[in-house]
Amino acid sequence: MSGRKVVVTGVGGICSLGLTAPAIWDSMMAGAVGFSPLPTFPQGTLRLNLAGSVQGFPDGRIADRTLDHTDRFAQFLLVSAKEAVENAGLAKEDPRWKDAAVVAGSGIGGEVAHDFAFWEMYGLKKPRVNPLLIPKVMANAGASHVSMAYGAQGQVYTVCSACSSSNHAIGLAWMHIQSGMCDLALAGGSESSITFGIMKAWEGMRVLSAETCRPFSKNRSGLILGEGAGILVLESEESALSRGATILAELAGFGMSADAAHLTLPQPEGAALAMRRALQAAQMEPDEVSYINAHGTGTPANDPLETKAIHSVFGDHARKLAVSSTKSMHGHLLGGAGAVEAVTTVMALQHQIAPPTMNFVEPDPECDLDYVPNAARPMPIRAALSNSFAFGGLNAVLAFRTYQA
Repeated sequence: MSGRKVVVTGVGGICSLGLTAPAIWDSMMAGAVGFSPLPTFPQGTLRLNLAGSVQGFPDGRIADRTLDHTDRFAQFLLVSAKEAVENAGLAKEDPRWKDAAVVAGSGIGGEVAHDFAFWEMYGLKKPRVNPLLIPKVMANAGASHVSMAYGAQGQVYTVCSACSSSNHAIGLAWMHIQSGMCDLALAGGSESSITFGIMKAWEGMRVLSAETCRPFSKNRSGLILGEGAGILVLESEESALSRGATILAELAGFGMSADAAHLTLPQPEGAALAMRRALQAAQMEPDEVSYINAHGTGTPANDPLETKAIHSVFGDHARKLAVSSTKSMHGHLLGGAGAVEAVTTVMALQHQIAPPTMNFVEPDPECDLDYVPNAARPMPIRAALSNSFAFGGLNAVLAFRTYQA
């Protein structure tokens, strides 16, 4: 796909591994695993109560009034946006904001406020709910609050495509800049759905692990839910150079596809098609890619299918790829997963280090690639993919490369 070059000039993030992008990265480099038991819920007990929940938040970066008016998922997006904007060296007075885009992904929206309100109404028999409930639970609240924080009046909206939401959001922002609709975008996503109701629903699907998340390992037993957010500051190359910005990486391509096959069982053909389309859009040969941040949920079904898709796309070069799942450390953030993983992929390019797949114990014959087991790996990384594959058969893949003027 021809068009303007799109670059990353800032990153921000929050998850169970840390309250900022550098803190998350340092935890990954140390092989930290951010899973902990959940406190008892007033609604009852959980059979599986391990999650990647964010500790020590709120932490003073959001005004009390804003906290009162927002759900936790929107708060995560706001602090990540603030960090990314500061990281990019952008001032609030910058005229670029008037036409800037804010494209966010969220699979569920304000579930914390939603769950609490319904518990009060159905469990405690309260006659009313918080009058701000609708503004809190609506999935576009995060994007709207970010746009108001910076006066962004361009393309502002939220994408909801389950676990591919953030990658779709980042990819669409890339398309807006490529096409000339804007020069600046904040793109990413957030999720906070570690609630009693959602945890019980995931228990019912029988895909949660009782111990830990072991992507691609033979003895993997399921995923661990996480929460958090990630934001990329995307700019046209001309915009970034004109203000002397430090360019962290190039977002070179974006590919999406639909399996059109099954609501919950991923298909390797659909995943492979999204990767091929990302490479095509980036005008990138498969053998240019050194690292893949995999979707890698740690479920018995997902990991072999993703492995098969990678083999299909990369052929013999698949054996030379470093492939890791950082969900082994921060958990599955659902609609926010791709955002934290995109931030991680940019930092992998910056530092020339592939993050590890932690908790890897025993190889699986069906998962026969190099998954960077249990320790980060310094290595040359010229280009990288970040994969997200969602229920509904919706696939979204981002292609990044080191920036060259």
